[in-house]
Amino acid sequence: MESLERNCPECDEDREFYRAASTTLHLGEKVKWRCPDCEYGFVRIDDAVDTATAAE
Repeated sequence: MESLERNCPECDEDREFYRAASTTLHLGEKVKWRCPDCEYGFVRIDDAVDTATAAE
């Protein structure tokens, strides 16, 4: 299983997010990531879009 280490804003500490789903779009590969502890999730489309940083 593919994973990604990053800070979870809900848990307020670093977590290993798991790859929940992916699909290919005209923009690139869309991947949904989830925190295994609180189920916080975000979407990343290649390196162009990352919804986890949208509110920053």
